[in-house]
Amino acid sequence: MAAPGPVAVSRAAGSGRGEPEQERPLPLTRLLPQDANGVGGRAVRVGTRRSQLARIQTDSVVEMLRDLYPDLHYEIVAMSTTGDKILDTALSKIGEKSLFTKELENALERNEVDLVVHSLKDLPTSLPPGFTIGAVCKRENPHDAVVFHPKNSGKTLSLLPEKSVVGTSSLRRAAQLKKKFPHLEFRDIRGNLNTRLKKLDEKEDFGAIILAAAGLKRMGWENRIGQILSPEDCLHAVGQGALAVEVRAKDQEILNMEGGCSVPVAVNTMLKDGQLYLTGAVYSLDGSDSLRETMQTSVNYPQQNEDGPNDDVQHVGITAKTVPRQAQQAAENLGVELASLLLSKGAKHILSVARQLNDAL
Repeated sequence: MAAPGPVAVSRAAGSGRGEPEQERPLPLTRLLPQDANGVGGRAVRVGTRRSQLARIQTDSVVEMLRDLYPDLHYEIVAMSTTGDKILDTALSKIGEKSLFTKELENALERNEVDLVVHSLKDLPTSLPPGFTIGAVCKRENPHDAVVFHPKNSGKTLSLLPEKSVVGTSSLRRAAQLKKKFPHLEFRDIRGNLNTRLKKLDEKEDFGAIILAAAGLKRMGWENRIGQILSPEDCLHAVGQGALAVEVRAKDQEILNMEGGCSVPVAVNTMLKDGQLYLTGAVYSLDGSDSLRETMQTSVNYPQQNEDGPNDDVQHVGITAKTVPRQAQQAAENLGVELASLLLSKGAKHILSVARQLNDAL
């Protein structure tokens, strides 16, 4: 039976590379030098960014792999990305769609690593040919969190003094919050979590900053969260709170192991009783013009065994062999249909104006 199409359930509008030739991957069964006990071990090289949060996230993925494959040896390969190196320019102005992933993907393509760990929200909408998401780890809290300057401890955004400056590197957050909290000013703040918290605590430049709740929790800094922003206050980024493991699409051994924040676009998802609900929104830079729609579709399908080889196993760049194909297709169609609905109502114009204004700032 064909998958039913997405159904719009609510709406509210406001003016308010062909596949590159790659070196054949070394088999996972390559042996490391003999250890002290004379027992050889197999190596899996895991690529990651150098930041403390990235290492913590990567370590958590490696620990999960160790539980499943304790006989393998894991090597963590850390590197800096474009987004890590350029800290004096707003992310939206750098003009690179893969700010935190390009160098990692280059290492994957050159066979210097076997898999790389990303924050899913940092991945561009489309992966380069030859790559796929082999696993998405269980999602942490996807919402945004407010960390307040010590002098504002105990307050919420609505209680901050007039003209208080709130730091965020995300156009998505700023666009939504400008509309919700017009008495506040929003200013770009760059750097890893450690750097941004230091800027907040040691200077008087910011009354608060907005960060992902998931990152704060993984760092062990959940006590710094002064306010969690609800979907009514601020819709989160696509994939926020989840870790993604990217691999070479043809590397079946690694695949078998696994089982865009520079534009003011936001989402919220809910799975209930076999129905997937997806809310999507686009905003002008000041939040005054917006479009927001919610659609739903059924993803309640049984797993089916498929005989013979099948090269078409990816949906939106993700390989998920244990999720029924019809459910994957229904979820992908839902996203496409929601995007089409928003575009038909003027989303392209709102985003075009937002990009032009951002480039002029």
